[in-house]
Amino acid sequence: MTTEITILAFLITMMLVYWRPKGINEAIPATIGAVLVILGGAVNSSHLLDITTKVSGAAVTIIATLVMALVLESIGFFHWIATLLAKRANGSGLRLFWYTNALCFLMTLFFNNDGSIMITTPILLLLLNSFQLKRHEKLPYLLSGALIATASSAPIGVSNIVNLISLNIIQMNLYLQTAMMFIPSMLGLLFLVSMLFLLFSNDIPKTLPPRIVPISPRSLFDHPLKDHSSDMKVSEKQMKRILLFVLAVRISLFVASYFHIPVEIVALTGSVLLLSWRSYALKIKPYDVLSKAPWQILVFAFGMYVIIYGLNHIGLSRFLVELLQPYISDVFHAVFIMGGAWTILANIFNNHPALMIGTLALTDMNLAPPLVKAAYLSMIIGSDIGSLLLPTGTLATLLWLHILKKYRFPVPWAMYIKTTILVIPLTVLFTLIMLYLWLVLLFL
Repeated sequence: MTTEITILAFLITMMLVYWRPKGINEAIPATIGAVLVILGGAVNSSHLLDITTKVSGAAVTIIATLVMALVLESIGFFHWIATLLAKRANGSGLRLFWYTNALCFLMTLFFNNDGSIMITTPILLLLLNSFQLKRHEKLPYLLSGALIATASSAPIGVSNIVNLISLNIIQMNLYLQTAMMFIPSMLGLLFLVSMLFLLFSNDIPKTLPPRIVPISPRSLFDHPLKDHSSDMKVSEKQMKRILLFVLAVRISLFVASYFHIPVEIVALTGSVLLLSWRSYALKIKPYDVLSKAPWQILVFAFGMYVIIYGLNHIGLSRFLVELLQPYISDVFHAVFIMGGAWTILANIFNNHPALMIGTLALTDMNLAPPLVKAAYLSMIIGSDIGSLLLPTGTLATLLWLHILKKYRFPVPWAMYIKTTILVIPLTVLFTLIMLYLWLVLLFL
């Protein structure tokens, strides 16, 4: 009975996450599924304590990072950046393509993939509307920006909550993961954006018309912190100082990891300092940001991990071990078999549960440490990049589609897949090759 209830809980959860009836937050189905798993007996109180230990640090880090992003959004920081990009494009649609993708990449690198999608998608719409572009001219910027924003969580583990949780499980620190993964995944991202540029070259306007609509928080009818954002006066000099502060906090995460200091402490300190600065300099209490912070991420991550823990308890992990372990005899097979397998699993089950169950299975395979690291990093590529093949592969993609529909720019699934089927499989293969060469040359 426990097995049937656990499988049913997983299926119900994923169905509700994909369907999102009446726009419900993904934390609700994750909670429903978790409760069913607990009531079914697959997870007990001692398991819940272990899950809390594994999830809490990653969740605090991500929430603290998103709080920083909301503070910056509340003072018009990203609108300021978008205005700079529009000016630097200097009338060139091709130049704007590269600038907008760079913005999406940096947003994920500095914050995380979900935060990048939440903030940059409305701002990109504002930016493109300011040039009065046609629908087919807007799509290359929006679609490529979404793919780059989501895939950019691969280079550093701190840009994706499930990556952080998995790091904790396999006892690999953020510093080492970045050292082994940053260069291969960056080459993969360059490959991806280059393919997107070639694919959309006929739709990207060569010359941009003059901007008509201003890019400002006032122009966004559903600004997340609209009550304050239009009244704040922050100078360009202050904006640059804030940018340097955020960069310093981000670098500090890796320094902390190197010295075995919990990265959540650094992330939390950075968000508190930024909130305190805003409260002191702009005389605005932190309640608006704290109330808008996506606390549901904590609930979603915990609920999903309870469900995955339950699936692991009823034998899914053992099944994966028996299926894959015989074929992982060396680094080459570890990279390409696990990377390929998790590209498929992430698109079927979504990258969050796929990577969670994969990491648990990996810890049970009794592989040599180099093979564990190689297998895990290739799973990240499959989970963060390969999962983009279908809209159901990542929550960030589902969120992106929801935001576009909300702003009356719906993108059909067929149109999305028509693009991704041409670029994602080749990008995954290229990135796995780069990872294998990088590991063999420098780490093995």
